[in-house]
Amino acid sequence: MRLFGVGTAEPQERAETASSEHPSAPIPIVGPGVGEGIRVPLGESELTVFPLMLGAAEFGWNVDLSTSHGILDRYVEFGGNAIHTADGFSAGRSEHIVGQWLRARGQRERVVLAARVGSHPDNPGLGSVNLVRAVEASLTRLGTDRIDVLYLDASLDATTHLEDTLATVEWLREAGKINAVGSFGFTPERLVEARILASAGYPRIEVLDEPYNLVRRTGFEGDLRLVAAAQGLAVTPSHALEHGFLSGQHRSRSRVSGVRGEQMRAHLNRRGIRVLRVLDRIADETSVPVAAVSIAWLLAQRTIVAPIVNTFSPQQIEELMQGAGITLVRSQLAELAHASD
Repeated sequence: MRLFGVGTAEPQERAETASSEHPSAPIPIVGPGVGEGIRVPLGESELTVFPLMLGAAEFGWNVDLSTSHGILDRYVEFGGNAIHTADGFSAGRSEHIVGQWLRARGQRERVVLAARVGSHPDNPGLGSVNLVRAVEASLTRLGTDRIDVLYLDASLDATTHLEDTLATVEWLREAGKINAVGSFGFTPERLVEARILASAGYPRIEVLDEPYNLVRRTGFEGDLRLVAAAQGLAVTPSHALEHGFLSGQHRSRSRVSGVRGEQMRAHLNRRGIRVLRVLDRIADETSVPVAAVSIAWLLAQRTIVAPIVNTFSPQQIEELMQGAGITLVRSQLAELAHASD
């Protein structure tokens, strides 16, 4: 396996090395994960994160408790430190699972914990009362006293005055319940309004979550990216692999089923196949998995700091983490951009 640009010996060479070791050779000491020293600032907040956030959207839905904890263990083993969940993921079950892992492993102070609120059926929207209740409920499920990055989910609420929401956020911050503030589902106009309010003393939005990847570009590229760049927002795009399509593991309509199958089927067209072919070629050139190339493309885009990636097994973590360790050349980026146009 290649990780963070470090090559490995060929299989035969590794086998010869292993066979030459004496049976009583000392057991090597396991040190910190190879990604432990890789951290990037999260916008203008005081937080620093590994440039790949582990998403917990599948926890409690398609991934059971034991496997979820295995995924979290593997991510931290490799040096990752940023976990993203939401009160709407499996109606809060995802937060329960993350909270159980934090307590069981004693990892709370080592990770940056991000939670999105506003889509739980008990406390929908961003009104003052529901926002406070949603944060308190998330804190309870997560088993912690603070959320490092609180993402405000506006996808179900287009009526609440932003001034009221940010005033509530200010109270939550002063109470020590949250640190940085992020947004999800905000239009460029709403982000501009938020910055005007910030200049008047309201909390500043510092992080932006917008679904973005090689086959989903139009929603972000344009006014939203211009505003994000102008405001110095740290963009942490969700759906980085488009429900698994950009991992290259699903290429036949007959082999995908269920909700995820329907989501991936939509991309099994000429454009999607064209993108996968270019990803395949670049993956061969760089000796990394297709998923890693997809992540590397995102990290090469302006304003992108740490894509949010969901996974189904601990083994997939190794592929994903490699995306933070390769740098695509201009010709490769151009090929991918052209294929996805």
